[in-house]
Amino acid sequence: MPELPEVEIARRNLVRWIGPRRVVKAEADDTRVFRGAERARFSALKGRVESLERRGKYLLWTFEAGRGLLAHLGMTGKFVRRQKGQPEPYSRARFHLEDGTVIHFRDPRLFGRMEPVPASELRALEAIQSLGRDPLEDGLTGPQLAEAVGTSRQDLKVALMDQGRLAGLGNIHAAEALFRAGLHPARKPDTLTPEDWKRLARAIHATIAFGLEEQEGEEPVYLEDGGAENVFRVYGRAGQPCQVCQSPVESFTQAGRTTHVCPECQPLKAQRPGRKRAPGR
Repeated sequence: MPELPEVEIARRNLVRWIGPRRVVKAEADDTRVFRGAERARFSALKGRVESLERRGKYLLWTFEAGRGLLAHLGMTGKFVRRQKGQPEPYSRARFHLEDGTVIHFRDPRLFGRMEPVPASELRALEAIQSLGRDPLEDGLTGPQLAEAVGTSRQDLKVALMDQGRLAGLGNIHAAEALFRAGLHPARKPDTLTPEDWKRLARAIHATIAFGLEEQEGEEPVYLEDGGAENVFRVYGRAGQPCQVCQSPVESFTQAGRTTHVCPECQPLKAQRPGRKRAPGR
């Protein structure tokens, strides 16, 4: 599922693909990707793309003439570039550029979202206003992380995925950051020390940087894609030996999502002095 790194790579790719080229035609199929939005307004998204920003897992497009688009990749959505006439399975919406290339929004499971709105209203939308701190856009220190997440009564990993507290992290990168920081996903936020918060903030930055590096390229590959390699340290590795201590990685359910953890590197209780931690990088 696309999280902050994958959405940021999508933004960078789109900026590179579109550049100064004009959108000469925008078209979309009648699918639930548009939900209650007027699909007809999508066809008005023509001309130059003046800016393309990211906030959390959302992309905010600004076109000339004051038109805007809010886009969310959902669980399987991605933007891909193809030549004119080249078929693209599961294409739900398309931008035709003046050089003949076509940018498709590909979404097999239809959990993505497109909402054409006036550009001036993009940042005022409830979906954007409700987001918490964005680690890449706003920065994130230990004290800032503690302020955002520390008051939650939820398990630590669940709190990290609360988009109203921290924008962009999902199941994969929350699990990876906690592994890097040596913190158990079921710890309660109020049990963390200032040093824990600093270590976790560094781990969040590290896993985001790793995700950006892994997804850099013409077309992102998601773990859910058929045959995709699992490049992550703990996520999706239940039953396999931990890459640090060789203990079996375990999994359990948190808030309806599968959590992966190394019980040796990520003890549920606060670590004793001198205990080995998972490397931060």
